Amino acid sequence: MYLQNLHTHTVFGDGKDTVEGMVQGALRSGCVSLGFSEHSHLPAAADPDGYTMRPEETPVYRDEVLQMQEKYAGKLEIFLGLEQDIDSILPQNSYDYLIGSVHGVWKDGIYLPVDESRDVFAGVTEEHYNGDFLAFAQDYYRREAEVCGRTKCQIAGHFDLVTKFNEGGCFFDESDARYRNAALEALEVLLQQDLIFEVNTGAMSRGYRTVPYPAPMFLKFICEKNGRICITSDSHSADTIIHAFDQARELARSCGFRETAVLTKTGFQMQAL
Repeated sequence: MYLQNLHTHTVFGDGKDTVEGMVQGALRSGCVSLGFSEHSHLPAAADPDGYTMRPEETPVYRDEVLQMQEKYAGKLEIFLGLEQDIDSILPQNSYDYLIGSVHGVWKDGIYLPVDESRDVFAGVTEEHYNGDFLAFAQDYYRREAEVCGRTKCQIAGHFDLVTKFNEGGCFFDESDARYRNAALEALEVLLQQDLIFEVNTGAMSRGYRTVPYPAPMFLKFICEKNGRICITSDSHSADTIIHAFDQARELARSCGFRETAVLTKTGFQMQAL
């Protein structure tokens, strides 16, 4: 398998390791290449904990990644990317790629995160949706359908992030028609824009899930519609660069995929899984 991870976070955002620390972790893991995708800046109302880059940090982040490209040339191919949130202003500088993500919805004029914590997820659903988790999910997928148009991304990040704390269906039934239809409607829109969907193992490495995003039913739908995937770890530390890649690969194959997209100097190319 061509070992590449394009979804990584560092101390510039909510990651644990430096840019060079992540590079060294990738080398230890046997990676051919590594992409950095730090969180784009969000306004305070959508980022009360300050997990995204501040505007003044962004050029420093860019410079460090570019320095690593030079320092490790011939050892590891490094790409400069950004996880572009749907609520962020579009970047003024160029990047090798963008991951478009939705981390929350706006309701009653308040930003409601879908992935902050289990207690927050339950609390905001009770307060703003009268406990109707499916209504919350429907609003999430309405935003997800807009992620490419709003972020100009090439990769759709953790498509069903709203299920982060729903392992075993503890909050809502993922087979419910309201949930399934909302997600499939969003997928239909995104598939028309020739996006790459990441098979993301990040929640697995942090103990929230036992399978990657997206769920198998959505991966099968993407495959049936001739969509493309790439395998990522949404890594927040140097020791999780390729976490559960074998499991992600087997899941993708079981859903019908035989190829994965990898980023090269000439753009995205397809490689055998």
